[in-house]
Amino acid sequence: MTDLAAYLPRVPRAARRPVILGGLAALLAIAFVLALATGAAPIAFSEVLRALAGMAADPRDAAIIQSIRLPRALLAVIAGMALAGAGAAFQGLFRNPLADPSLIGVSGGAALGAVAVIVLGSFLVGVLPFLASPWLLPMAAFAGGLAATFAIQGLAQMRGEAATATLLLAGIAINALTGALTGLLVYVSTDTQLRDFTFWSMGSLASGGWRAVTAAALPVLLALGIILSRARALDAMLLGEREALHLGVPVQRLKHVVMITAALAVSSAVAFCGIIAFAGVVVPHVVRLMAGPDHRIVLPGSMLAGATLLLAADSFARVVVAPAELPIGLVTAALGSPFFLWLLIRRGRPA
Repeated sequence: MTDLAAYLPRVPRAARRPVILGGLAALLAIAFVLALATGAAPIAFSEVLRALAGMAADPRDAAIIQSIRLPRALLAVIAGMALAGAGAAFQGLFRNPLADPSLIGVSGGAALGAVAVIVLGSFLVGVLPFLASPWLLPMAAFAGGLAATFAIQGLAQMRGEAATATLLLAGIAINALTGALTGLLVYVSTDTQLRDFTFWSMGSLASGGWRAVTAAALPVLLALGIILSRARALDAMLLGEREALHLGVPVQRLKHVVMITAALAVSSAVAFCGIIAFAGVVVPHVVRLMAGPDHRIVLPGSMLAGATLLLAADSFARVVVAPAELPIGLVTAALGSPFFLWLLIRRGRPA
């Protein structure tokens, strides 16, 4: 399949990595400043730069940026890096450019945990009063995503080593189960609970305060750091599991590490932002089309591009219907769905 790299200016292979990653980092910086400047109350770029430097002339602008928009933008960066980085890792692990974090049930498990708290929250608060706080829903979503991942790992290893096909089938089964349980809880929910879950499931960065940024940053950065260290092993996996094993890659350990760390990153993002569709499948594929299969470029490039996408989508969501805002999941779905359909059509054409 012809990729976009063929249409880029001819760049020596040794220089391709810094050129592509440098360009993506520059786009991220522009999107970050744009996210701080846009909103219901627009702020001049000069004021944004002064506020970031601690020299804002307008106290109101400084307060808006430092207390509201800066943590929200940082949460968008963290979530975008988590979703796109995990998607790139899954695509490399399963050797499937259509793979995404929902493939192994992470999003489904997180949704089940969230709706369980929303519907059964009054009972849980009575039993666990120390969790009666805004942290209860993100903690439940986080636990649900990780529980789904461990369940898939257990199912896939019941008869020994976990083959890639077995992991995929186990993920489909867990997705179906979590979907059924989520539907059951939604069915018995009240109108208010149903509304709360619906808005959560469409994705939002409105909870992007400094506490959310701090809580999400540590697990996401830890998980992504581990994934980046497996770039060469994922390159070997593109040749096939047997070939990777002959090259000295511990294939089974790699599967466990990538799945658990990617699930940790995605669960952390979903816990605070809800379900944000298509970022995990579209962004890595676009980066791979530009850069080729080298995971030393694809993994960090996907993280940078994912952060840029969520910043741009959130900026658009905050201004298109201002002073209200669209759920960011609707924006990414509207952008990702046409690309996904184009990708399916393109893959279906004969070579």
